[in-house]
Amino acid sequence: MEKTFKRYIDSPVGVLEITTSPEALLSVSFVTERGIDSDVVPGIMKQTIIQLEEYFTGKRSIFNLKLEPSGSDFQQRVWKLVAEVGFGRTSSYLDIALRLGSEKNTRAVGLANGKNPIPIIIPCHRIIGSNGKLTGYAGGLERKRWLLLHESQYSPKNTLF
Repeated sequence: MEKTFKRYIDSPVGVLEITTSPEALLSVSFVTERGIDSDVVPGIMKQTIIQLEEYFTGKRSIFNLKLEPSGSDFQQRVWKLVAEVGFGRTSSYLDIALRLGSEKNTRAVGLANGKNPIPIIIPCHRIIGSNGKLTGYAGGLERKRWLLLHESQYSPKNTLF
């Protein structure tokens, strides 16, 4: 098993637990309290913290990090498509299912989206119901709403969900 490192940062959406390997971001988790930070801070951890801070201050709309989310082949395919949804924009679970080849996969897309281990950076908050409503978010609908409103404030298109 590869060594992992953890850091906790405060953000406008609460405390985030960041987990990396020596070379890649593994997860970002919403937690209720800070844990113990690793003594070692790999370069990828430093980059992740800087890029998240830039995102929250409106200075960054695209993340440039090596990601290694753990999940099934189907989850990986969903997360790849979710990652293509641009800053300040939204897509629906149905849109993602159709891009995967079947509208019958909508529920599976929702489940995969809910298992995304790297929220914010793989922007699962940008996926909404096909009726335009906010539905489901592992971090809670208030966080999803905050993230979408934050992005709409800094988006050149200034789009709302």
